Amino acid sequence: MHAVNEADIRLLLDGVRTGALSPDDAVATLRRLPFADLGDALVDHHRSLRQGIPEAVYAPGKTADQITRIVGELLAHGTDPVLLSRASPDQVAAAVAAHGPAVQSGGSALWRRPPRTRSATVAVISAGTADQPVVDECAITLSAFGFAPTTISDVGVAGLHRLLAHLDEITAADAIVVIAGMEGALASVIGGLSAAPIVAVPTSVGYGAGLEGVTALLAMHASCASGITVVGIDNGFGAACAVARMMKS
Repeated sequence: MHAVNEADIRLLLDGVRTGALSPDDAVATLRRLPFADLGDALVDHHRSLRQGIPEAVYAPGKTADQITRIVGELLAHGTDPVLLSRASPDQVAAAVAAHGPAVQSGGSALWRRPPRTRSATVAVISAGTADQPVVDECAITLSAFGFAPTTISDVGVAGLHRLLAHLDEITAADAIVVIAGMEGALASVIGGLSAAPIVAVPTSVGYGAGLEGVTALLAMHASCASGITVVGIDNGFGAACAVARMMKS
């Protein structure tokens, strides 16, 4: 086992202190930090220690073999959850065949899903059913970071009464991710209802004038609800990472 996060580092040092681990073995473990060179990929084992959130594997542009080797490196030399995102069914199938079952959601796969380690209540709220792939990516990423997110789906402004039926859940949340396409108006509405940190995700859902998410992106940036954070189009992963950075417990 190679140390990659703060808890592992402490165990490593304690092992040397008690004599359970030799200094040479400790040096061999530390040598793998901060990254492992796989030839065509440099796997960042140090990220969890630096940032508090582990490296994830972004699938687009990678072969199934590359994904399998990178996932294997993270699983073999650490204790952190291992998340594969934006993967095709073939990429997921190859990684699962090599490394065993994973929690799957949309194009994401998660090995070593942790128990809830963060007390913050995070709500992931989406405008329409078509936004669900982004919701799934965001929710599984939050799970990898130790949150237990709740999802409220299909409550866009075209039927505002659907959203108001969840008002108590919205106002009780410690952080909120709002996912919406079309004109992205849901982010402003939630921003006017909740005092919690809000991360808005524009999606590429919409008709011609939606410009594949550009209209929602600009509308969220122009929101009159103060303090909303906006990530890139369809970036549910990035929204979850933003929440993880904001909410330390």
